[in-house]
Amino acid sequence: MRYLPLTDADRTAMLESIGAASIDALFADVPLAARQQGLLDLPRAMGEIEVERRLGAMAAKNLSAGAVPFFLGGGAYRHHIPAAVDHLIQRGEFLTSYTPYQPELAQGTLQYLFEFQTQVGLLSAMEVANASLYDGATACAEAVAMAGRVTRRDKAVLSGGLHPHYRAVCETYARFAGNELTLCDAAPSGGEDLAVLIDGDTACVVVQNPDFYGEVRDYSELAQICHRAGALLVVIVTEVLSLGAICPPGEMGANIVAAEGQSVGNALNFGGPYVGLFASREKFVRQMPGRLVGETLDAEGRRGWALTLSTREQHIRREKATSNICTNSGLCALAFTIHLSLLGESGLTRLARLNHATAVAAAERLSAIPGVELVNDSFFNEFTLRLSRAAAPVVDRLAERGVLGGIPVSRFYPGRPELEGLLLVAATETVTPEDIDRFEAALREGLR
Repeated sequence: MRYLPLTDADRTAMLESIGAASIDALFADVPLAARQQGLLDLPRAMGEIEVERRLGAMAAKNLSAGAVPFFLGGGAYRHHIPAAVDHLIQRGEFLTSYTPYQPELAQGTLQYLFEFQTQVGLLSAMEVANASLYDGATACAEAVAMAGRVTRRDKAVLSGGLHPHYRAVCETYARFAGNELTLCDAAPSGGEDLAVLIDGDTACVVVQNPDFYGEVRDYSELAQICHRAGALLVVIVTEVLSLGAICPPGEMGANIVAAEGQSVGNALNFGGPYVGLFASREKFVRQMPGRLVGETLDAEGRRGWALTLSTREQHIRREKATSNICTNSGLCALAFTIHLSLLGESGLTRLARLNHATAVAAAERLSAIPGVELVNDSFFNEFTLRLSRAAAPVVDRLAERGVLGGIPVSRFYPGRPELEGLLLVAATETVTPEDIDRFEAALREGLR
């Protein structure tokens, strides 16, 4: 009864109180396709030691990122994180803290969030940044919603180079908010003309840089076209480390930047939690989601910090809120801030160059294999290969040989034969020359 303290009578009384016929009725808004049908394929009851053995055996079927040559990316990247980051975020005052509703009582929390905002603003070359959001995908959807509020328009054009998961989150938001999305087709070789899709109803154009396929692009001209039409340019960044090497979105004319900050300070963690970065032009600050921490002086003239803006207004005027996101990934934001502080500007630049050099070495070796073609004209630390056969079974064979050799694009776009041969490969600073040797040998064998 420790974990299931309610009796059948308790549950019946609760349902009657709220007017629900059954527990299933509480999930009526969740589509059937998203629900687990029936029980999981697990034993109904086992002893504690048997459970540990069973789960340990199941976990052993996976290849962990640090155990084998690792070339996976697709929006989540493996980087070396200094031990100091983990040590500092586990200090009690950080690990248990939360963005407070009485902010003046937590100057330390507010200070590191202020420093975090400053770092995000500098990285993206934008004027103002918030105190973080859930992750990159929700930050992307919030950027689309914000663009609609700023322009008072409902249409958003989403590039085919936008990560499919980010696109899916935007679709979910739009379905309930009533926004119109123009979704461009998957564009692994570029060639999409986003400018022709911009009209008087367009609130924003959403692009990603580097895009889902790793291609690095210059969106300066597109930004000008958007601005002439009264639309905003939203730039998404899934690999924030790339901003240590390529032109930041703000210098291209972006109006809003949304990004995933996982690459800095945060390990893969089996998929999360991650941290969403969000920045914009200062004139749009009142329409930003989330919180904004500002610097001030106290009554005695000492430097201090205050929660300057909380535009969601959930706690007083929910109907006027700009966003329903009611928290920020504070601990992940702190890890980001600590890691970036340890690197410094020169360290970030060197790390970015190392990533690019490693990816170039991997791309040159792999694209020299018969039956393998490099799709990209340019890239940072991730690129796309076109294989002479379907990529998914090749990836399975690579895993059997102890190499996690990329992600088949067909995993994100099932039922698209023209994309089945595409393999997305990431090579960060954690990849060694020996890893590339093993990948090359395994790929040659897997393509036979």
